Amino acid sequence: MKANMVQALNNALALELESNPKLVLLGEDVGVDGGVFRVTEGLQSKYGKDRVIDTPLAESAIIGTSIGMAAYGLHPVPEIQFSGFIYPGFDQLISHASRIRFRSRGRFSCPMTIRSPYGGGIKAPEHHSESTEALYIHTPGLKVVIPSNPTDAKGLLTSALREPDPVMFLEPLRVYRAFREEVPDEQYTIPLGRANVFQSGSDITIISWGAMFRQCVDAVKEIQEEEKLSIELIDLRSLSPIDWPAVHSSVQKTGRCVVVQEAPLTLGLASEIMARILEKNFLHLKAPVERVTGFDTIMPLFKLENYYLPSAERIKSSIRKVMQF
Repeated sequence: MKANMVQALNNALALELESNPKLVLLGEDVGVDGGVFRVTEGLQSKYGKDRVIDTPLAESAIIGTSIGMAAYGLHPVPEIQFSGFIYPGFDQLISHASRIRFRSRGRFSCPMTIRSPYGGGIKAPEHHSESTEALYIHTPGLKVVIPSNPTDAKGLLTSALREPDPVMFLEPLRVYRAFREEVPDEQYTIPLGRANVFQSGSDITIISWGAMFRQCVDAVKEIQEEEKLSIELIDLRSLSPIDWPAVHSSVQKTGRCVVVQEAPLTLGLASEIMARILEKNFLHLKAPVERVTGFDTIMPLFKLENYYLPSAERIKSSIRKVMQF
């Protein structure tokens, strides 16, 4: 089928609801309205109000109720309308969902998949455009996944829906309806923790995820038309766990690296990737590792949004800087 990311996610949820009677969707407006971005459209009418549940506007209650469901045998899929709204439920995630297996010494697990749109680029207001994946990556016991395209979105979500432990599944708003591609009709999985080497190269490695990966694709296409460069392009897809072998293998081959993230500069995932590269590959490096990021500010309103978000021009500038070192 030809599908955008919204349609691919909807299809993944529908197929898993069909095959797994323990799967339950819940969240604000996920039923009758099909979610604020229509990812769950049509699922309540097909699978019923007991499987696709409209909840009150109460993120702490949504996450807390999901933890109880998960501990007693269901696989809840709570949707938080925007990732910037999750903070009332954050205590539930870091204090309980991520710790149940450890706390109970394996007696209980917490199979739940928290879905939430995140990131900027659609001219939304404050709390609707944040990129806070580092908060979840920093939480032991919580897996973190961010797809960059419809095909990966369906396969990664299907894998997350079969995980025995909690998964934070962040969906880049900017990519929801950005493009369509051929997505297999049948169920399939993409293993969590495995990056996608989108393009092989020998001169420099570019690492990114989510909406920023699409920016990297554009930047690489443009710079390769302007200059003769062999660029390796890696889409992490899974941010916790990370496919470190893919990262190290690529950097050891190219000797140069640029990491691109939408999140603010300080203490973002790009910093950790740079640190690990230096620890493991210092003698292979031909230039310092560069990063292209958002700024250490609140995401601005739409007039300055494009200035805040890493652009193809900023990415190309960093590529040139590393190549000219």
